[in-house]
Formats: sequence, structure tokens, C-alpha cells
Amino acid sequence: MNEWKQILIKQDVTIHDTLRIIDSSAMQIALVVDEENRLLGTVTDGDIRRGILKGIHLEDPVKNIMNPHPTVAKSYERRDIVLAVMKLKRLNHIPVLDDDGRVINVETLQDLLQTDVKENIVVLMAGGLGTRLRPLTNECPKPLLKVGGKPVLETILENFMEYGFRKFYLSVNYKADMIKEYFGDGSRWGIEIHYIYEDKQLGTAGALSLLPEETEQPILVMNGDLLTKVNFQQLLDFHSVHQAQATMCVREYQFQVPYGVVKLEQNRLTGIDEKPVQRFFVNAGIYVLDPKVLRLIPKNEFFDMPTLFKNIFDQDGETTAFPIREYWMDIGQVNDYERANIEFEEVFG
Repeated sequence: MNEWKQILIKQDVTIHDTLRIIDSSAMQIALVVDEENRLLGTVTDGDIRRGILKGIHLEDPVKNIMNPHPTVAKSYERRDIVLAVMKLKRLNHIPVLDDDGRVINVETLQDLLQTDVKENIVVLMAGGLGTRLRPLTNECPKPLLKVGGKPVLETILENFMEYGFRKFYLSVNYKADMIKEYFGDGSRWGIEIHYIYEDKQLGTAGALSLLPEETEQPILVMNGDLLTKVNFQQLLDFHSVHQAQATMCVREYQFQVPYGVVKLEQNRLTGIDEKPVQRFFVNAGIYVLDPKVLRLIPKNEFFDMPTLFKNIFDQDGETTAFPIREYWMDIGQVNDYERANIEFEEVFG
């Protein structure tokens, strides 16, 4: 997973040493970075061969032959878009950068075309009553509401499958039989689907206490009413790199105060901020959990995810936040549902 770290080099490394790194790596590329791991350029076997033809010596620094303007991807870019760019430009690899230009991954064409099957369990919370979506949910559970011609939960499953996830647990309560009748055991999609039956509302984390099997791999948990194009592989990598016990996906929420906000010092007016925009990070309803933290969840009792995170960091556990920049839509109200249907083809088509 972190093989790309072995191909990071500094710009004063010799071309000879760079060639050895390229030959020993399955990626067949080297990334030239500065002291902060910001990308300066890339080097391939072809770059070295072209340099040799121009009379450059193997003991010269690699900065003399590197490509200083390589094609790169940002961490929040959709997987299918990255693949399309690589096919268009006939690239076998593309560095993935954060907003500061630091290398955080390298995508390869082979990995994008052939996704490895992951052992991680994915738990999808599909037991909500959908009260805010009534009357749409009077006869149909929210996860089965159709967006883009198919149930929301089916799109969620397909997004996870794109990244190699194959084992799913659906936590169900309201109209559970309808959900099970539609999805069955998952064999229609070539995946495993199991069910956690909540005989009462258990909150956003309580159902995890009913998982019937143990695992050593991080568990992904997601609300069953979300449409998103988050990169689940990068989410797992982020969780691993930060050695977190729990990772919460967050997204930026903006709120514009509709009035001029005054600044006061006692009774003295010192300024007016006209209709300021407030920015916050809010819980996006997607989590990665170390299996050990499940011990903190009481058995078959109402327990929500914010309480779990609070208990973890109260015990000095490592919790992290993964910012979502990709498309994200919580289908919580009728207007959200209508908007999702309008946007679906552009985002998921």
C-alpha cells in the first residue's frame, strides 16, 4: 500500500541511483520531491534514455532530466476521472497530491483497471424511519427510494464495490423485509450481504455491537442515505497513515448570517461585518473504525457515533478527521431527494 514511498528521491540524487530505484520498483517511476515531500518532477526509464541520447552522464543529478511538469491528480478527484486522464495521455502512473502539492499516493493504471478484493467489513446503516421524507417513506424505506432509477442503497453498494469491497452488513429496522427482499444475500452483485436486525432504534453506532463476527481489518461504517463519490481507498490509507483508532469523514458547511454582525466593546460599537459567512466542518456520516473500539459500544443499547468518538479521545485514543471534497449528498429531506435526482446522471452516470 505504501510502495510509493520507496520511489521518492531528492533532486541531487544521481541519475545512476535513480535508475536503480526505478528498476527495483514495480511502479517503474521515481518522484523527485523536496524536504516537505512536495513534488518537483517525475523520472521514468524513458526520461533517462532520452537524457543519455542528449549526452547527459549517469552521475549527473536527476534534476537535469526530470519532467518538471508532470500530470498529477488531486486527492479528491474521482477515480473514474483519473483513469480517463491516464488513458487519454497514455500514462501508466500518476502522482496524487494534497492541496499543498505533497505526494500522498501514486495511482497506477493496473490498479485502477483491476481492483483487489478487500477483506474489510462495510456496515451500512439502513434502519432509519425516514420521518423527514414522508410521505415518500410511508410505504418505502428510505434506502430503497430511487435516485437515478435505482435505490440509493444500491448506488452506495456499487461505489464500495468499485474499490474492491465485497463483504457488507446492512443494519435494518423500518420495513426490513422490503430491504432484504430486494438485496437478498448480494449474490446478484457478486458480493456478500448479511443483516443486523435492530429490534429497536440503536442510533448511529449501537448496531455495531451486534456484529456477529470479529475482524482484524478496519471497519467502514456509512449511513445508508448518502450519495457520495468519496475515494474509499484514500480514506483507508489516511486512517492507516495516521494510525487512528477512529476516523470521521467531515465536510465543510457554510452559513451566511443574513444580517450585519456588530462588534462591541461594552456599549461601544467598533465595527460591522455585513452578512458574514461562517464556515464549519460537520460530520459527513462516514467512518473508519479499528475493531478494538467496538468494545466501547454497549450491547444492544442506543448509542450514537459522536459519543463513541468522545469516549475514544477521552481515553487518549487517536481520532482523525478526513475532509471530503468529492460529491456528497445527504438525502434527508424531500428537496434533497429531488436535487439528487437532478444531479445523479452528471455525478454517477
